[in-house]
Amino acid sequence: MVMADRPEVSTAAAPVTALTVVGLAECMLNGLARVPFRRPWQGPGGLLDNLGQSVTRQAIRSFMGYSISLPIEEFRSMEKILDDICRTVMPPFIGVTDGVEITDDTVGGVPGIWCRAKASSDAYVDAGEDKQAIGATILYLHGGGYIGTSPIMYAGFAASLVKTTGYEVFIADYRMAPEFPFPAGVLDAADVYQGLLDRGVPETHLVIAGDSGGGGLATSLISHLHAQSMPVPAAVALFSPEVDLDLDHPSITQNAPLDILPWNVPVTAYLQGIQPNDARVSIMHAEPDPEWFPPTFVCWGADEMFRDGIREFAKTLEGAGVRVYAMEEFGMFHVFPILMPWAESSRRVFRALHELTGGHVTPDPEAQQTH
Repeated sequence: MVMADRPEVSTAAAPVTALTVVGLAECMLNGLARVPFRRPWQGPGGLLDNLGQSVTRQAIRSFMGYSISLPIEEFRSMEKILDDICRTVMPPFIGVTDGVEITDDTVGGVPGIWCRAKASSDAYVDAGEDKQAIGATILYLHGGGYIGTSPIMYAGFAASLVKTTGYEVFIADYRMAPEFPFPAGVLDAADVYQGLLDRGVPETHLVIAGDSGGGGLATSLISHLHAQSMPVPAAVALFSPEVDLDLDHPSITQNAPLDILPWNVPVTAYLQGIQPNDARVSIMHAEPDPEWFPPTFVCWGADEMFRDGIREFAKTLEGAGVRVYAMEEFGMFHVFPILMPWAESSRRVFRALHELTGGHVTPDPEAQQTH
């Protein structure tokens, strides 16, 4: 269920939606026309990686700049169209390229999608063949600044995770702002987590993961589980997490010309009266403890606007005694593993995530039968 399909969410009329999509196309073509003038061959990787990074940076920057300028009704209508396109294109594509299948499900009353290796599914494994064991179950909270995107838009990234790690991934379709500000998303994530426990998935087999706003939501979920005296997962995996909504670090302005994020990162729609330094929304203002904060994998780009805040977050966890595995990739922008899963820097992240979180997760060979 994309946000536009929720009865509480308003959308634009069809003619207005059509004009909105045309405007998006024009904006992105205008942005891509600038790529040749920005020395796209320069960067931290090989020629193809550098070109891919330059095109991706400009395309996403154009998309985000245009999107946040829209009235919310037009934004939701455009998001619905993009979701429909992804639902048509992504399942067969990742089925062929990554051997991953997508299935819809509702866990704990919250809709979402499962991404699993075909080799671990009854539908694709003959009776005489061995199923692929599932190394861990990931509850994934997608990014989008707490206001946008949908689970199916993350299917390509999730498929790369599944292919590299052998894990299964449930991408939760949690409620987003401004229609559903804090704490709606946290409560939805907690319901999914409890729903997985109720299905027999042990917490020692669970990894909570997220990127950008979803990464911030993942840390808020950990705080929520602690406040509710719920069992904590085996590990946390964060990709460019939005961990400090104060947005007052030097990299916010210094890296604005290099990143994909708009220079005016929006957070007020999500907070709606909650102070940005509230520990429930900004884990940087909490006091983590290894008794309740799990071992954490976190990666980010050296050229992203959230860089300084994430660095400080990693140091805070380490200083508190929490096991931390931190990766900062030179020359990379915000959520690069999600936007460029083919890049060598992203592959390094996937390999490290598999190696490092694997030491904290208890395998569950019955996962494909019970979840």
